[in-house]
Amino acid sequence: MRFIIIDGLDGSGKSTQAKFIEKRYISRGEGVILREHPSIDNSYGLKAKKALLGRGKLNRIKASIYYALDVIRSVRKYKGKSDNIIMVRYLMGLAYLPLPLAQLLYSFFTRILPTSQYMFFLDLEVEESLRRMSSREETEMFENRDDLIKVREKALKLAQGWYIINTAGSIGEVNQKINEILDELDKPC
Repeated sequence: MRFIIIDGLDGSGKSTQAKFIEKRYISRGEGVILREHPSIDNSYGLKAKKALLGRGKLNRIKASIYYALDVIRSVRKYKGKSDNIIMVRYLMGLAYLPLPLAQLLYSFFTRILPTSQYMFFLDLEVEESLRRMSSREETEMFENRDDLIKVREKALKLAQGWYIINTAGSIGEVNQKINEILDELDKPC
């Protein structure tokens, strides 16, 4: 089973690239489960999304807790149920927390949650992230310049050992970079 993680900044193309990866493996006749967080099919995901659309410290705490519960639920429910599981927004939600706490929880969660060699962090400059999100109807609490700068810095520190993909290019160029890595990883040993 491939366990593929697609994480990254807001507006970096996580969902788009995850759907390309899903198509890649489906076209090979393999089963794929694609999970995006926060998900809308359970109370944890819905509560996380609601908190993300709010403001203030209490909503930050709620968003973090419900997000983590949503991810854990997905792992418990879907692990081992398909040839491929793609998790969008998985561990880097921790980058929204203060760095010492984020590092501690990252270390903890990478011990209890599955990880793999298929871990991609989609990165882009904050100004491009903001430009891409400018057409969204709803703005989440962290979708502002100051928070994105801090989150990006922390996420890049946490993503040591991940494939870091600059997504400033076209969707096709980014997909090509990811496919080259997948081609290499998928080679028989």
